[in-house]
Amino acid sequence: MNRRLFIFQSGSAGLSLTPLFISACSRRANSTSSERQEEELTIKQLRDGYTQGSYSIKDIISMYLDRIDQIDVNGPAINSIIQVNPDALKIAEVLDIEFSEGNARGPMHGIPVILKDNIDTHDKMDTTAGSRALVGSRPLQDSAVAAQLRAAGAVILAKANLSEWANFRGEMSTSGWSGHGGLTKNPYILDRNTCGSSAGSGASVAANLTIIAIGTETNGSIVCPSTTNGIVGIKPTVGLISRSGIVPISSSQDTAGPMARTVTDAAICLGVLTNRDDADQKTLDQSATILKDYTVALNSEGLRGKRLGYDTSTRDGHKAVDQLMDRAIMDLKKQGAEVIELERVIEGSIGRHSFNVMLYEYKQGLNDYFASLGSAAKIKSLKDLIEYNKQDKVELEFFQQEYLEMAQEKGSLTDPEYLEDLAKMHRGSRGDGIDKVMAAHQLDAIIAPTGGPAWKTDLINGDNFSVGSSSPAAIAGYPNITVPMGFIKGLPVGISIYGGAWTEAKLIEIAYAYEQATLHRKPPKYLKG
Repeated sequence: MNRRLFIFQSGSAGLSLTPLFISACSRRANSTSSERQEEELTIKQLRDGYTQGSYSIKDIISMYLDRIDQIDVNGPAINSIIQVNPDALKIAEVLDIEFSEGNARGPMHGIPVILKDNIDTHDKMDTTAGSRALVGSRPLQDSAVAAQLRAAGAVILAKANLSEWANFRGEMSTSGWSGHGGLTKNPYILDRNTCGSSAGSGASVAANLTIIAIGTETNGSIVCPSTTNGIVGIKPTVGLISRSGIVPISSSQDTAGPMARTVTDAAICLGVLTNRDDADQKTLDQSATILKDYTVALNSEGLRGKRLGYDTSTRDGHKAVDQLMDRAIMDLKKQGAEVIELERVIEGSIGRHSFNVMLYEYKQGLNDYFASLGSAAKIKSLKDLIEYNKQDKVELEFFQQEYLEMAQEKGSLTDPEYLEDLAKMHRGSRGDGIDKVMAAHQLDAIIAPTGGPAWKTDLINGDNFSVGSSSPAAIAGYPNITVPMGFIKGLPVGISIYGGAWTEAKLIEIAYAYEQATLHRKPPKYLKG
């Protein structure tokens, strides 16, 4: 099927077709930046087009399906998609009828979204977490995230490849690889890594295969693939978005979040995803500040008068990153912000407590998830999964499953060791960490480089991180936003902006003002490296 995108222009003789732009499917992957800018569509542009009758939702979904064919499967073959929704065009047709009758479901009516393949959908797609053990697994109901997106009118276009089991299976792992989905490539330079576990989500947004992707993060898995793929990622406060129906690692740190090319699109999606859900106790926190519309924070003057703490413990990890960060600080100051240097935000020892907590919660969470799949599921426990991997010819080809085995050895969530580590983790990252530092310096947010430029993918030796700043916010369960801040030899690098619990609106204000003042985002060119 040829799914080229056309404008529908009405006239006295009825509808006629004229090209909206050169079809994405007829473009070569190495087209110039100026040619490719017109593919950088936004939610507002699509909604305006639907409202004006310029094109239909089905046209748009067809165009993105063609782009997946041409860029993800063929062409540069970045392999960010693990499966396409076979009902995407049928869903688009229904949404077209509803829109024409004046019944828009919500702010994302007709907007294509790709979900990381650890987010349950009750449809014709599997949810596998990238594992061959879950191929054919069909959850009994939508995740809360999928249900809310559908209610807002989004078209769930596909599932994204990920680092298997959200990159918490074994040591010396390679980000972007899963036994079921294979390796996702970085669309900027194809032999470079996509970082973190939401690898396919980040690469698919960067390559303009969707408007929005949903990733998940325990520590770095939204912000890291966002920085290496040159996009915006929002890792919200744990509890802002329900985790019901998401394959878990840690109930203390896990969260879903939007990944987009602009702060505006990410903010629109964030509002759609927030809720209170009896199935996820973290969402019932009565102290939470939960908005349904975060676009109220989109203020281009939002940096004026802001006090930002710069975590200098990230310096000296990569000289070129330091230079980009120095320029970013100058840009922040030009927009009216005051920047205060911080020696560090949390102590490094907190990571050990976090790791042990994750192991305990992983065992409990996975066993609960497998139980949710019903009696027909072939994997019924963490023990079953470990045994499956031992027998499979692909799963343990490049790295082992130490984290699964370590989790299996842990006890219950009432064990004194778990409770002590949980208390130390929260105290060290919150009361004696982010909260203390922000209060002492009267800060609105803390900034740091999100990470270094993407390294060359190495399936033998695993990942090679140089700089990273995700841990303080991740361990505390606090919000973090990354925004592009420039390039190093063709590879994008982002700046992270994080702060206290439930401060998403303030962080979005800061991120938006920085984004609008700098506009560092550039489409990828799929270089061979």
